[in-house]
Amino acid sequence: MRISKSKVVSGVQCLKRLYWQVHAPELGAEPDAATEAIMEQGREVGLLARQLFPGGVEVCSEGGLDQAIRATRELIANPQVPAIFEAAFEHDGVAVRVDVLHRRRDGRWRLVEVKSSTSVKEEHLDDVGIQYRVVSRCGVDIASVCLAHISRNYVFDGGSIDVRRLFKIRNLTRRVQRLQPKLTFQLRAQFTVLNMPTVPDIKPGKHCTDPVTCEFFDRCNPSLPDDHIGYLPRLHASAEEELEEMGIESIHDVPDDFELTEIQRRAATCVQTRQPWFDSEPLKTELASLKYPICYIDFETINPCVPRFAGMRPYQQIPFQFSVHSQHEPGAKPEHCEFLALDSSDPRHDFAASLCNSLGENGSIVVYNQQFESQRLSEVAAYLPEFAERIANIQARLWDLLPVVRNHVYHPAFAGSYSLKTVLPALVPEMTYDGMTVSNGQDAGLAWESLVHGGLDSDERDRIVKALRAYCGQDTLAMVSLLEKLKSATEAS
Repeated sequence: MRISKSKVVSGVQCLKRLYWQVHAPELGAEPDAATEAIMEQGREVGLLARQLFPGGVEVCSEGGLDQAIRATRELIANPQVPAIFEAAFEHDGVAVRVDVLHRRRDGRWRLVEVKSSTSVKEEHLDDVGIQYRVVSRCGVDIASVCLAHISRNYVFDGGSIDVRRLFKIRNLTRRVQRLQPKLTFQLRAQFTVLNMPTVPDIKPGKHCTDPVTCEFFDRCNPSLPDDHIGYLPRLHASAEEELEEMGIESIHDVPDDFELTEIQRRAATCVQTRQPWFDSEPLKTELASLKYPICYIDFETINPCVPRFAGMRPYQQIPFQFSVHSQHEPGAKPEHCEFLALDSSDPRHDFAASLCNSLGENGSIVVYNQQFESQRLSEVAAYLPEFAERIANIQARLWDLLPVVRNHVYHPAFAGSYSLKTVLPALVPEMTYDGMTVSNGQDAGLAWESLVHGGLDSDERDRIVKALRAYCGQDTLAMVSLLEKLKSATEAS
């Protein structure tokens, strides 16, 4: 049996995941658009990293692994080849492809793994560790083992990407060498499990999502009943384990004297009574602080690993869309305005100008999770100082609906979550994101990328533009409706 490096890493996370990957891969969920976008980003970063090693030669994948292994041997034997990309090796049933094998002046080799993360993570050690094990046991003299990752400190100047500043190369040789005895034990366990007639019995836990969400997650983690203790807000794992040891899985059975936070106890009471809770007087005080005209805003952004516009860092957010609903007096029908960038040029200036004009200089500005919008505004102001004063005015007027809901409202259908996508259908059931072409921020980012880079025909462009506007507009209209619901609740009390 021969397994790849990625399967070895999967086995380190969970032996059941490895078993299914090898023996029943069809049981796993297909990668969604977001996962494929992350993979494409990784490929983009990998190609950029090759520029650090001019003259390098890629080992072709055509012809299968055995052909790639032979081609790798030939390139290693050729002293004129300074670096090899996707070098292929196999030892004791484990096959690896190395991002970069760099020939040093003394004839020894440096093994370099490329990651799109901004730091070295624990799971990266398993990745490079298995590569070092296989390559060195194939007779290649490895002088050092390194990981090239993205530098958070890199600032794009708007010209060509400077790969020597974009990447940090970390020497992990000693850590990888110390890992080898553990890897020997893990590999032995993995091949033992793979030769078993049935899948190993491993209970679900943190490993189902750490370091990545397993593609077989749903098979091990069936949907929980609506009253499960896991839906208590921010319930610590130790508290959940304590309840389970007491034989308690339903919120209805949680004892009155069991230690819970105020918010958790409130949620438990709502589930047990099947009634929503509104803290009327404090809620009324919060709502009374709003000043007309009231504007409701929502931003959509992307955060590419490789910065695209001058002044940007890796993973910095690019705001490409906003929606604003505004009310000039109580009970007035909300007016709507919006912005959506329609091409791949830097949208920040037009975004800022349109937003400032839409929000005016007076009144409250309602958001859901103020930190996100405020941080995006700070980033735009830092790059476009001509808008700094007007943006500071906007930030001073922000009014965050999230803590108001979290501190003064609970509904059994929240299921422990205070996200807008959960709160809205619980309190305003006539409004829903179900069936929308774009139904969350991740979808919005992917849709916008396809809009500005996809070479779409006019009909498809129109469809995506319509979907993006509908989604972002729904987010702000949702806050209008939520606020009206909260006002009605306080008046009814």
